[in-house]
Amino acid sequence: MKSYIIIVNPFSGKKKGLNILNNIESILDDKDYLFDTHITEDSGDAFALAQTLNISDYDGIIMIGGDGTFHEIVNGMMNRKDNTRIPIGIIPGGTGNSFLLDLNITDPIQALDRIFLNKTKKIDILRTKYKQNIKYSINLVGWGMITDVGLTSEKFRLFGYSRYTIAAVIEIFFKKTRYAKLKIDNNIIEGEFMFAIACNSKNVGKGMLMAPNAKLDDGLIDVIIAEGNISRLRLLNVLPKLFNGTHINEPEVKYIQCKEFNLISEGSDQLNIDGEMIGESPFESKVMEKAIDIFY
Repeated sequence: MKSYIIIVNPFSGKKKGLNILNNIESILDDKDYLFDTHITEDSGDAFALAQTLNISDYDGIIMIGGDGTFHEIVNGMMNRKDNTRIPIGIIPGGTGNSFLLDLNITDPIQALDRIFLNKTKKIDILRTKYKQNIKYSINLVGWGMITDVGLTSEKFRLFGYSRYTIAAVIEIFFKKTRYAKLKIDNNIIEGEFMFAIACNSKNVGKGMLMAPNAKLDDGLIDVIIAEGNISRLRLLNVLPKLFNGTHINEPEVKYIQCKEFNLISEGSDQLNIDGEMIGESPFESKVMEKAIDIFY
């Protein structure tokens, strides 16, 4: 008999995790499977569960939450002392659910149906080191304006998904550039930049097609860099293009695929890792090919 761990984050997105669980309970009851359900109470609980539970007794983890919950579970699994890894099934319950957009999954029932097809796929993750810390990213590692927008958007949560666009316009108005030295594989780029972002998936935020050429299993990091000499007016013109991926054709934007991406800044700048404000520059990111399994 198949058995699964269910991890529910009741605080993701608009706090709809428990409602989603209630909506799918009838489907779960119809399955001749065993389910061990855990409701998280604090940040870090999903990490601890994935790190410490005896997961070798289960066929997979089913999570209800957003990219942050997925991030915690992946990091917990990657930090296990026994190195045991089992497939992860993702049911969207967050604000953006950026990762699932790459799989064309937006509905919780659809996600559960896909999980129970029992098809798995090995995907890449990004191993990012800053100071003496290591984080594993499933979505992005952002620096500069990417982080500024994330921090500012927290002040506009009542606007829902629109808060990211509002925050981006505000940050364009203030237009803060930073100096950095970027090492992309064996190539060095130095200068003033608006932002640099290393992507594992195509989508970031809520439907922003930041890295249109990215694939979850191609063994590559997609790095997008915006030069610091871009004007406010140009930034406002380029911003809408983030939603269809055509921003990468702009002359002030560089799009590079690589295996390793390092960034050295003049100071210690906040990072955005999978939508969470974690860590600081300088940092080193390296792709870990086909490191985890997901249901898809």
